[in-house]
Amino acid sequence: MSERLPPHHMAVDYIRDNAPKLAKAKAQRVYLEEFRKSKKALLMKDAMLRKIDAVNAQEREAYSHPEYLEILEGLAAAIEIEEGIKWRIEAARLRVEIWRTESANNRMVDRAHE
Repeated sequence: MSERLPPHHMAVDYIRDNAPKLAKAKAQRVYLEEFRKSKKALLMKDAMLRKIDAVNAQEREAYSHPEYLEILEGLAAAIEIEEGIKWRIEAARLRVEIWRTESANNRMVDRAHE
């Protein structure tokens, strides 16, 4: 029968195990942010080829295009995933800090009673 790890050990393990997930989520978010710019340029070029000459009209066409809106939805989902992982990792870091503070306080109390 294995013993359960102390909470601060579990927190450190959680950070270690989830750091790659955070990195992957951030990479996905950054990729989508950059791809959004490329897609806008491609859609504006397509609008220009359809004889829409005014740049602001090309931009309006690009921003309202279903493919552009789909990228925005993907970007929103990527940000949600990244932020969720980031804040769970931050909570684990805080758990370690709380343990450190409690341990220091306990040592002070122990010394005071010697």
